[in-house]
Amino acid sequence: MGSLKLSADRGPLALRTTVQAGWRLAPVASFRQSVFWRQIRRNRLALVGGGVVLMMSLAALLAPLLAPFDPAAYDTKQILLPPSPTHWLGTDQIGRDVLSRMLFGARISMAVGFVSVGIAVVIGTLIGSLAGYYGGRVDELLMRFVDLMLNFPRLFLLLTLIALLRPSIWIIMVVIGMTGWMGLSRLVRGEILTLKSREFVLSARALGALDRRIMFRHILPNALVPVLVSAVLGVAGAILAESGLSFLGLGVQPPTPSWGNLLNDGRANIEIAWWLSIFPGLAILSTVLCYNLLGEGLRDALDPRLRQ
Repeated sequence: MGSLKLSADRGPLALRTTVQAGWRLAPVASFRQSVFWRQIRRNRLALVGGGVVLMMSLAALLAPLLAPFDPAAYDTKQILLPPSPTHWLGTDQIGRDVLSRMLFGARISMAVGFVSVGIAVVIGTLIGSLAGYYGGRVDELLMRFVDLMLNFPRLFLLLTLIALLRPSIWIIMVVIGMTGWMGLSRLVRGEILTLKSREFVLSARALGALDRRIMFRHILPNALVPVLVSAVLGVAGAILAESGLSFLGLGVQPPTPSWGNLLNDGRANIEIAWWLSIFPGLAILSTVLCYNLLGEGLRDALDPRLRQ
């Protein structure tokens, strides 16, 4: 109201200009949303990836309702049965239903992916923001720490930490999250370096806003696009890492099902029971691929520099 009154005091032309400027700025958010949805609809691979991810997430969430059998119940009279109308994906070496175990395994794999990526996003965003905003010695110290962490191959670091700790679902989540934040921190740092010299940040600083308010109110909301894309792509990497650890026997421990240990269970019987390895492998492949397609689609739709 204050700015409108000031414009009115200056004359009708200033008032009309102010109102017109406000009218032009009002639809900016809705315009950006429409551009985003238009770009997403044009990317059929992203739509397919998002649809498959949504279906798998719903299947994992509703696993207790969708599973035809108890995933832990076994029947020694139905060992290594091939896919049939009773057991759609067959049975394993002790007579457990593979479909039921895959549905409950999806819950574990998805949970590990989301929680570990959440941990990585928090750590990477915090370190990248501090390094980019304060610069100087803080930037140098934090980036050298990131470089040091990047010197360790992630797989060997995961194997070392898991070997030192007792494998459990929560340990797997924390370890994967704490070894996957380095790339995100560099990405956030680059965005912060670009944004902190923009006019709205300089204006907030000139008005005496605290660093905390500038960071969380003005800078970070404008740096969330690369964080979102990196998080979507990171879920695929976390699921793949958990599956690899479980396949090696260092991840989620039986009898709790996960796609990795289901794949490991089928390794010994792959010549006579192909379904034990094929279906978990296809689940891992399709999930990782669809998360990557969705992440690439979000990046293309949200980043105006990539639009044709």
